[in-house]
Amino acid sequence: MTDRKDGRTRVAIDGPAGAGKSTVAKLLADELGMLYVDTGAMYRAATWLAVREGLPLNDGKAIAGAVAKAEIRLEKAMTPGGHTRVFLDGEEITGQIRTKEISRLVSPVSALPEVREVLVERQKEIARHGSVVLDGRDIGTVVIPDAELKVFLTATAEERARRRVKDLERLGENADFEAILEDINERDHRDSTRTASPLIRADDAVELYTDDLSIQEVVQKLVDLCRK
Repeated sequence: MTDRKDGRTRVAIDGPAGAGKSTVAKLLADELGMLYVDTGAMYRAATWLAVREGLPLNDGKAIAGAVAKAEIRLEKAMTPGGHTRVFLDGEEITGQIRTKEISRLVSPVSALPEVREVLVERQKEIARHGSVVLDGRDIGTVVIPDAELKVFLTATAEERARRRVKDLERLGENADFEAILEDINERDHRDSTRTASPLIRADDAVELYTDDLSIQEVVQKLVDLCRK
């Protein structure tokens, strides 16, 4: 799968919320000794920053300006498959960006063209150096459209809602399955119909449904694809 003359490999994993992209991408990167870049966490950090600063969540220029001035640093998860550690201007906000409120707000914020412009440029810069695994909504279509491997990871909305309930319960939050399912359906619609970098499968991406697969089974399928 390494086609570049410099020997580097870039893997782009796209898909809707709750499909398991982040967990799979982290484990894949660990397995292959590659750098994992959690782009979703970057958008969550931007959303958290906007909320903290009291910025209107539809003011793309103001949010992008705040993000451009901020240092968003990602560090490897403490445990295999765990959430990437996220720091904003030196303060760890890993837990704060995973709350139900931020999950609800991140989709409209991430759809703002000005915000995407700032963060996509940072993601492209990271992808220029070394072998990387990136996951998100537009990695294979916008961030690294020339990636050596593109994967579109997905699952039914019901399965993704069940996973989200478990995540929230682990954080000690109450979770209502029907409300979360409704949020996921609304988010899917927003993500796939937004003007800036909508969620679509790249023509040359491998599509993989994860409903009936364990995390390890999904990771192994991607390892096999990378080693072909």
